[in-house]
Amino acid sequence: MILLKRKEEYSQREFRNWWLGEHAQLAIQLPGLLKLCFNPVESEEAMYDGVAELWFDSENDFAEAYQTELGKAVAADSLAHVLRRDRLFVDENILLDAN
Repeated sequence: MILLKRKEEYSQREFRNWWLGEHAQLAIQLPGLLKLCFNPVESEEAMYDGVAELWFDSENDFAEAYQTELGKAVAADSLAHVLRRDRLFVDENILLDAN
C-alpha cells in the first residue's frame, strides 16, 4: 500500500484527475503487477489524498518492478505530484469476501 499526500499546488480535483488518469496508465503496466486499486480520499482535511493498493507475488517482485525503466518513470511521475509517499508492506487478512 502507498499512502499519498498531494503537493499543495494541486487541488484535490487536479490530483485525482492526474492520479486516476495519466499516472494510472503508467502504473498499470508495471511488470509483475497482479492487481491495482487507487482509492482517492474524499475529505479535504484528511492526512492523505489517496491510498494505492498494489498486489505482487512478493516484496521482491515489487522492488524489481520499480527497478525497471518503467518503474523508475512511475516513481518519478509520482514524486513530481506528491509531497509525501509512505509505503506499507502488509500481510492481507481477508475476513469477509462476499463475491
